[in-house]
Amino acid sequence: MTAARLAVAEATASLASRGVVSARFEADALVCHILGVDHHERLIRDPDLDQDQLDRLAELVARRGGGEPLQHLLGRAFFRTIEARVGPGVFIPRPETELLAGWAIDQIQAGSMSVVELCAGSGAISLAIAAESSPASQWAVERDPVAYDYLLANLGGSRVVPVLSDMAQALPELDGTVEVVVANPPYVPQSACADLPVEVSWDPADAVFSGEDGLDATRVVAKVAARLLVPGGVLGSEHGDDQSEAVTQIFHQAGLVDVVSHRDLTGRPRFVTARRPDQARRDQTDPAPNGVDQKPPINLA
Repeated sequence: MTAARLAVAEATASLASRGVVSARFEADALVCHILGVDHHERLIRDPDLDQDQLDRLAELVARRGGGEPLQHLLGRAFFRTIEARVGPGVFIPRPETELLAGWAIDQIQAGSMSVVELCAGSGAISLAIAAESSPASQWAVERDPVAYDYLLANLGGSRVVPVLSDMAQALPELDGTVEVVVANPPYVPQSACADLPVEVSWDPADAVFSGEDGLDATRVVAKVAARLLVPGGVLGSEHGDDQSEAVTQIFHQAGLVDVVSHRDLTGRPRFVTARRPDQARRDQTDPAPNGVDQKPPINLA
């Protein structure tokens, strides 16, 4: 038998020796996972690990030291206020994407808006939106069958409707009716494969890479958003550090306006937002279709 605090210390040393940057945090997460307790309970009780648990910990530490993502070992990823099931075959949501989700949440007026997530993967963004706001309706679109299984599992019990479809053809029945579209599409250029951290190799290639410049999927996102959005509706889409200007141009070419670049907590450009022109800006003399007033534009700030 070994006390949890000692097991954490030994696992920390092992992970650090293998180059894991956040060794202490990850060692604690693995020990808590094996014990079935949270961090605070481990600190208060300092329970013992029996030999079977120690053997399992040694296996997980070895796998993490070999580059397997912590989230795969735990079977879940933490994202804002929610947990999402993850594993081989689905993209692991990253902390920097929490800002994009936060932007989307800020756009939503409780109970009166519809939201679509494209390239949904595990559905972490949609889950966070559902947990922290109250949109009238939500859809999450994913085309890969393996990732879609995770999406189904994560969205079970929520109001979010999962959709198995290529986003280019998804949800035609919603054209011109959606207030918020959000996406974290693949955006890494094929040529950058050798420069990525080893953990990225565990993500599905289709969820990471997108053509020679990394922006093939973003071009589709812009076109689909222009189709889905109600006049005045907004789009937010994540991108790579050096892609802000290119994404801005893509959004303009899709007919979107009020294009704004947003930085992450490290100061790097991380996502771009835009708006579908409202009816007044398209033609101030045309009456609203069918005599129905359009909703006012959403605040992008």
